[in-house]
Amino acid sequence: MISVDITDDHQMVLEGLKLLLDGIKEIAVRYCYRSAPLLMEGLKMSCPDVILLDINMPEMNGIEACKLVKKEFPNVKVIALSMISESNLIKLMLKNGADGYLHKNAGRDEIVEAICDVYAGKKYLSQEISDIIIGHELKDDHKISNSPFPKLSRREEQILELIIDEKTTQEISEQLFISFGTVETHRRNIMIKLGVKNTAGMVRIALEYCLVKKS
Repeated sequence: MISVDITDDHQMVLEGLKLLLDGIKEIAVRYCYRSAPLLMEGLKMSCPDVILLDINMPEMNGIEACKLVKKEFPNVKVIALSMISESNLIKLMLKNGADGYLHKNAGRDEIVEAICDVYAGKKYLSQEISDIIIGHELKDDHKISNSPFPKLSRREEQILELIIDEKTTQEISEQLFISFGTVETHRRNIMIKLGVKNTAGMVRIALEYCLVKKS
């Protein structure tokens, strides 16, 4: 029996996934959490075999949560859940330790297959997700031309790329040979242009709309 915890900030998604998996004899859903901080508190008490982890959550997003789970509970398998099938986001989750990546429109059979595969020590990417990554690698320019946001300056793009790479303001300052205050000013300007309130929102929008080039 594979034990599974589900983390998503939408109650309907939690209930839907739990209902979907309740009839599977190989899988036992233990707990459902509405946020990453609640998940981390729960893991201190006991760990499941697999976590289904939403990416786009308030307080702490799934990218940050995955990294923390893998650091503190390395034996727990993590499958990312997202409505976004974007190569940079997929790669970032895998870079931070995710064992699999599922689109939220995945059917029951695919979800079960993903859980069983990661439990067995394999990585799981659906054919659709694999094709997205391969397609991205074959493109020279993957920016979305109809982005609804104001164009970022070259310096803003540089800083945004470094923020996505988890660089601190001080590290960005040193790498680009500009002052700490200048980096903070650019950061604020980027947030204003993207209409977000924090770094998590900035990273989410940047990845969703391919606002920077990533290798």
